[in-house]
Amino acid sequence: MDATLQPVPLPPSFSDGVFPAGCPSRTLLDHVTSKWGVLILTALSEGSQRWSELRRRAEGISEKMLAQTLKTLERDGLVSRDAQPVIPPRVDYSLTERGYELSALLVPLVAWTFDNAEEIINGRA
Repeated sequence: MDATLQPVPLPPSFSDGVFPAGCPSRTLLDHVTSKWGVLILTALSEGSQRWSELRRRAEGISEKMLAQTLKTLERDGLVSRDAQPVIPPRVDYSLTERGYELSALLVPLVAWTFDNAEEIINGRA
């Protein structure tokens, strides 16, 4: 290990191991770090967006996966759905307070991934 790199201490709550088998954190971590969960949460960190905007931002996501991901994140209390009583129907999605708290942690991770992905994928790391 490089002399300038230091181990990162884990919080005391991890004393029994990192996310023991029965820990509900595992389920939430699964939802947040799913293929599309991170992208949707990151996209919503910039503010409220409509379905079509989210679909464009998470290029490649199917309608089924977008619906499933949004429902899961809404059920977890991270995303809020606001259906407007207008014609044509309008639904806006936004982050809850807890969702913004989480996205503040995810955005640096996504930025790091973007900055390093090509080098890592090409095996030059």
